[in-house]
Amino acid sequence: MKQLIPYQNIEEAMLKLDNGGRFFNLFTKADDGEINAAELAKVAGMFNERQKLVLFLELSISQLSKQDQVAIISKLDDKLRKDFLKYKAQELMASEAEARGVLSANAIITGVPTLKDSKSEFKGIILIPISTGKAMTFVPVPIIDQYDIYEIRDEHSSETFLIAHSRSKDRLANEKIKVAGVLKDLEVKINGVKGRQKFLEINYYQI
Repeated sequence: MKQLIPYQNIEEAMLKLDNGGRFFNLFTKADDGEINAAELAKVAGMFNERQKLVLFLELSISQLSKQDQVAIISKLDDKLRKDFLKYKAQELMASEAEARGVLSANAIITGVPTLKDSKSEFKGIILIPISTGKAMTFVPVPIIDQYDIYEIRDEHSSETFLIAHSRSKDRLANEKIKVAGVLKDLEVKINGVKGRQKFLEINYYQI
């Protein structure tokens, strides 16, 4: 999970985003008034993961005026604009994420996180893909073995929602935060009965 600091004005955003891509992106040009996936991948620090690229773009321009956001999006090339529309994130409060969130889609959730640091406190199971030569199998493991797990709560409700990110020395502060990632689900047992529960696998956060 990476902290993302949004651009503060459209000039800064265009300077960073219309960058010409990496040296091997021979057909992209800096400052040509068009932003493509190679340029966005360069500033995001990744290699062409379209769903994450769109999430990065949304968060990075989130503090610009609506007019400036529209101006930036209008500079995307045709393919990247289609990706933006396809992967545009749902913006959700923590209290509505379980009911309204769409699995496998990008989501941005705002609330106050509380760390769940005990296996006895939380026993959700996820499936981890394991390659065994030609075949791919899935092994069930406790989610808390793979991620730091938090419950996030918004100011208007006592309901919470699970958020998860790869284990890190840096823990989230117990203060209002915006987290962004992909909605997934896991297996849980409630009163001995198996069920499914959604959680957000985090890619970025903003304080």
